[in-house]
Amino acid sequence: MKKVITGEKLYELEEEAITLLCDTVKETLGPRGSNAIIDHSLLSPYITNDGVTIARNIESEDECINTILTLAKSSAIKTDEMVGDGTTTTLVLLESIFKNGLAKIKEGASPHKLKQELDHALEKVTALIQKESKPPKEKDYYSIASIAANDERIGKEITSMYLKLQNDDSLKIEEGSTTKTISKIIPGYHFETILASPYFLSNSSIINYKNCFLLIALKEIGNIEEISTVLNEAISKKNPLMILANDYSEDVINEILSMNFDEITNVTLLKIPEYGTHQINLLKDLEVLTESKIAYEQEKIDLNNIGKCEEIKIDKEQTIISNKVNLRIKDYINKLKEQMKETEEEYEQDFLKNRIAKLTNGIGFIYVGATTKVEAKEKKMRYDDALCALKSTKKGIVPGCGLTLLKIKEKMTENTNGDLIIKEALDKPFMQILINVGAKKEIYETIKENNFNMIYNALEDKLEPVQNTKIIDPTSVVITALENAVSIASMLLTTKSLIINEQTENKLNIEREF
Repeated sequence: MKKVITGEKLYELEEEAITLLCDTVKETLGPRGSNAIIDHSLLSPYITNDGVTIARNIESEDECINTILTLAKSSAIKTDEMVGDGTTTTLVLLESIFKNGLAKIKEGASPHKLKQELDHALEKVTALIQKESKPPKEKDYYSIASIAANDERIGKEITSMYLKLQNDDSLKIEEGSTTKTISKIIPGYHFETILASPYFLSNSSIINYKNCFLLIALKEIGNIEEISTVLNEAISKKNPLMILANDYSEDVINEILSMNFDEITNVTLLKIPEYGTHQINLLKDLEVLTESKIAYEQEKIDLNNIGKCEEIKIDKEQTIISNKVNLRIKDYINKLKEQMKETEEEYEQDFLKNRIAKLTNGIGFIYVGATTKVEAKEKKMRYDDALCALKSTKKGIVPGCGLTLLKIKEKMTENTNGDLIIKEALDKPFMQILINVGAKKEIYETIKENNFNMIYNALEDKLEPVQNTKIIDPTSVVITALENAVSIASMLLTTKSLIINEQTENKLNIEREF
């Protein structure tokens, strides 16, 4: 049995859901925002001021409100997934845009026309934010990471690794096995491990080969005779051997495992990871790095195909090949850099950066240490947020603490309902920070009188010059927060009916009675 809710009743439920969600989360905004205690059915209760974590845990006994809450939460969750910060700002903006939009609809505005006006106003505000943006300096990275993690020590640690690697795709954050957080960079070219058989790692969690031979075959190896020349060379020289191929027959896998068991050979069979152009580029990189020659279909495998590696580490997750960067590799890297300059697609540029980093700086790990699992989870979340914030700096930075939105509010002159609603929302993040700190609202007027060249430092409760501030936001965080707030608000404002399973609601009421 379905229950349908429409009209004013639906808008009342939407407003109630938005108020419940946003009033709870917005008190955490800023460096002196409040914490929330979250109960957990399986773990001990824990304390956090992370906006998206709090939002995920907010529920209502009313199934209708719960349904709307799920939709409203998605704005903060999406912001967190995209840029790793700005989740509370998203909800502060969402509340203002939705409630003022609802007021306009009650006055007779068309919901669909209002949505069009909001979208148009968003485009103009986004363009103005981008004009305020500038490239980050090295000191700015530390500030951004520290603000996102709400911890200066974490900010410094992750920024140091990030700048050394010069590529966020090569930095991995994992929960550690000790109470101490350990950071390390492992030089070498890494890719996904796909074992031809799990028995190649049965006696060890990691394989570590020194002075290893490498054979790359872009085909299936169907019988042992195909690779006999290479096997004999590895046996006679007593070198370990790693083979990368599309696939292997069961006979080949079993024979190699048997020879390994009898200590005749020391061979690991891997399948080539990736697909399409990514796979081709991976093999090209390995060819240059190891001075090997790929064996293609219908080609005979001989000693000319063998490449050499100083070290190979293989575990269940990834394989790392280490070789010294010689002149040949440097020339190849320069070609990749030239290729990166010529491409305009951001995705391709990031992929090329990743390849260059793996050929030069290697891969970095941060193993987050803590006393308990709950603490480790919370700390890792801070590191993840800091890394996401650093990634978001690719599109530039703007002054933080809501200052950029305040400045843009003063520049808005259009008078459509959409413009007025967004203009009204732009000062809400700043004003909420003032409320959470307990500061006077007159600070806003002081900032305006100084032509927005002063910024409020909420942590130290003082005004300081913008050019000297450490209070910075990635441009994409500010834009994404606003985009997601407008998106969900528009969706709710143009929704005319809610259909839920009435049996669910009845079951809920029965449970309440008992």
